[in-house]
Amino acid sequence: MLKLETIISLAKRRGIIFQSSEIYGGLNGCWDFGPLGVELLRNLKELWWRAMTYRDDIEGLDASILMHPRTWEASGHISQFTDPMIDNKVSKARYRADNLIEEFIERMQKKEKFELAREIELRLSNAKTPADFYQIIIDYKIPDPVSGTTEWTEVRNFNLMFKTFIGPVEDDASVVYLRPETAQGIYVNFKNVLDSSRQKIPFGIAQIGKAFRNEINTKNFLFRTREFEQMEMQYFVRPGTEDEWFEYWLNERFQWFVDIGFSKEKLRFKEHEKLAHYASRAVDIEFLFPFGWGEIEGIHSRTDYDLRNHQEFSGKRLEYFDPNTNEKFIPYVVETSGGVTRTLMAILCNSYDEEDVPSEKGTLERRVVLRLNPNLAPIKVATFPLVNKDGMPEFAQKIYSDVQRHFKAMYDDSGAIGRRYRRQDEIGTPYCVTVDGETLQNSTVTIRDRDSMEQVRIDASQIIQFLKDKLSL
Repeated sequence: MLKLETIISLAKRRGIIFQSSEIYGGLNGCWDFGPLGVELLRNLKELWWRAMTYRDDIEGLDASILMHPRTWEASGHISQFTDPMIDNKVSKARYRADNLIEEFIERMQKKEKFELAREIELRLSNAKTPADFYQIIIDYKIPDPVSGTTEWTEVRNFNLMFKTFIGPVEDDASVVYLRPETAQGIYVNFKNVLDSSRQKIPFGIAQIGKAFRNEINTKNFLFRTREFEQMEMQYFVRPGTEDEWFEYWLNERFQWFVDIGFSKEKLRFKEHEKLAHYASRAVDIEFLFPFGWGEIEGIHSRTDYDLRNHQEFSGKRLEYFDPNTNEKFIPYVVETSGGVTRTLMAILCNSYDEEDVPSEKGTLERRVVLRLNPNLAPIKVATFPLVNKDGMPEFAQKIYSDVQRHFKAMYDDSGAIGRRYRRQDEIGTPYCVTVDGETLQNSTVTIRDRDSMEQVRIDASQIIQFLKDKLSL
């Protein structure tokens, strides 16, 4: 079974992801993307952007991270964007109270104490206040996973937004927040986009951008972090049609994950029973991570909550006028919201594979391969000279220079050819071009396929077209 530590080790070793500020001991919940990681991120965002905006009914947007503080009052983030926090008095460890309870429920289920687990689960589903969470922890004597003790502080609400100041004076008048989501930037620009694009309902606005949440506990690598990137689309519809559009986007988004290489067996829908204050329905698309099922995208029916509140708080009309019926109404919204970095982590887990293959010595050796969708792969093609003599390096360099004008490529002349193949397999490179002795005689090269390891021989002049045919979006 794949372990998360295996993915973390590969990510660091191959220059995909590093711990932020590692030379100073690291900064919890923050990660840096290395040379291959940044390419993988760019490719992922490009595939999403094409799927969401290369159509008639969705426009793009890039809103500012810093927004007027009234935005967050209108959205409910000031009053309601909180997590219940609790500390253990002995270990000083800090937890989200609901997560602490959920993990205890899982332990009870593993011990086959199903009635007790269900009883606690029912109380948790009805918990709304810090006192509710605290009473569950006390009543069932839920222990601290670190110290094993049950000496707890009271539960208190913790607002997840990062606060900062605009200007030279740090006072209440200059407070602003780092946005905890990108959606509000879309809502406050609804009329701007509508008027300038001349769109008609139904239509959507898509955005990719950074968001920040001061999580009580970060965990599981990229799954829960304090700085992350979102891919969100808000689809504005006529009230009464939101259910059909919800189903449409639910199926569209699931299929997109399949199209970019996810195994259907590792994906599932999870319907929310407990809804956010703005939602009338919410379904997660979950992926089976090494630590269990976890959300990679949410589809939410947000009614007219956001536009109506922003209209009230700003005093600006955010209605839509239908020229066909002469009606004015505030649109309802169906949202698709996914995390770029969390999806990237799922991609690494989904594509990681190990197998035993024949070595150059005739024995079996372990091959690690990332079976990435070729359009996601950070390096599309690697070029090798079989040996570093007889004009092969010069020929291979020429191919590399030509290919690099079209695709992200790599040149490697270090070590045995088998070892070079393994290095490329480990980072998911779809194709490797090798220049050998026959190349110098008739200008043909071998192209090796990452997944099958099969090689075909083609004329060097056909390499670019071969790759374009295989790597077309």
